[in-house]
Amino acid sequence: MAVDILLGLQWGDEGKGKVVDFLAPKYDLIARFQGGPNAGHTLEFDGHKHVLHQIPSGIFRDEQINLIGNGVVLDPVIFRKEVEALISKFKIDFKKKLFISKKTQLILPTHRLLDAAHEASKGNNKIGSTLKGIGPTYSDKIGRLGIRIGDILAPDFKERYRSLVNAHESQLKFYKFEYTLEETEKAFFEAIEFLKTFNLVDSEYFINDALNKGQKVLAEGAQGSLLDIDFGSYPFVTSSNTMSAGACTGLGVPPSKIGSVYGIFKAYCTRVGSGPFPTELSDATGEFMRKEGNEFGSTTGRPRRCGWLDIPSLKYAVMLNGVTHLLMMKADVLNKFEELLVCTHYKLEDGSIVDQIPYDIVRTNVTPVYKKFKGWNQDLSDVKTFEAMPQELVDYIAFVEQQLNVPISLISIGPDRTQTIVRDSEAVIL
Repeated sequence: MAVDILLGLQWGDEGKGKVVDFLAPKYDLIARFQGGPNAGHTLEFDGHKHVLHQIPSGIFRDEQINLIGNGVVLDPVIFRKEVEALISKFKIDFKKKLFISKKTQLILPTHRLLDAAHEASKGNNKIGSTLKGIGPTYSDKIGRLGIRIGDILAPDFKERYRSLVNAHESQLKFYKFEYTLEETEKAFFEAIEFLKTFNLVDSEYFINDALNKGQKVLAEGAQGSLLDIDFGSYPFVTSSNTMSAGACTGLGVPPSKIGSVYGIFKAYCTRVGSGPFPTELSDATGEFMRKEGNEFGSTTGRPRRCGWLDIPSLKYAVMLNGVTHLLMMKADVLNKFEELLVCTHYKLEDGSIVDQIPYDIVRTNVTPVYKKFKGWNQDLSDVKTFEAMPQELVDYIAFVEQQLNVPISLISIGPDRTQTIVRDSEAVIL
């Protein structure tokens, strides 16, 4: 069997959690392959909203196994709180349903302190970090200093921990950053003992054994393609590979085992934190879009920047990910717009018109070139099939498909798992 991949094509917050939950019944194993508690995957069903940060979004389904892969960075304190919150509301057998890679990197309390110190030192040039310790943890991983979850089983774990914390404290002195560690360390070591009760596995063998047995695997990405450490708007990016290639290194599966790649995008654009955003609407229209879409970060609560759909950036993400099927989310947010704009090209400072992202888009001034569309300007609550959609929405979808040369197989018209229109049932494995 092959590994299908589901990931975001914009700057994150595209609605990955909802779609993973929606597709999960047709898979045997759901696996997170990168990111950490900086991600917030929102799912809504039975009239309730749930936000997952580190646990894969298949956890609410009865028969599916979930795996936290080696490409993830995990905060044991946040993990414990997340698990306990779910246990209090749902009868989830985590011993049966959740497995964690021994090669997953641990976020220490001092990683969070370093994150805050680094961000504070940047002044007006802040990246917009969630301050969850993600960047420093990945830095230690690359620097071959990190502590992995499998290390918590070692008899000298506390010595390894102390050695790394000492190195972190030396850095914190350089920043002249004030902090206290005693209380956070107490919660950390209690969470480590909690973590020891879970299924800690050699995940690369675990997932390949599942494939060899004919099981269906869905790899779940976090953040979005335009935040990729290599191909995003550097340095305003996350610290991991958010592209489809990251599923190979983040789970331990070969490229030859990759099947379908499902690319999720909103019918418009949003971004949290700093960084370039060519189609951003810093006006009443953007504020209206934010309110209609309830665009506030599920992890940080920060208001998201909003803007029109950006075709050049979507083309870029589709190309790099090898997207086979597109899933358009939050079409209902545009219900009340009489006119819609879509960016088809960028105009550069020299007057040239391009449809490619410039090398240094952070410092390159680009002006979006727009195409106008008539809005459908109606509620979509009663729409149950693609054929019942207003013609203006059908035209909008057709234009995006034509521009990206990839079919849109699923359209989300509301936050609940039932508010999902499947256009091509075979394409989305239903």
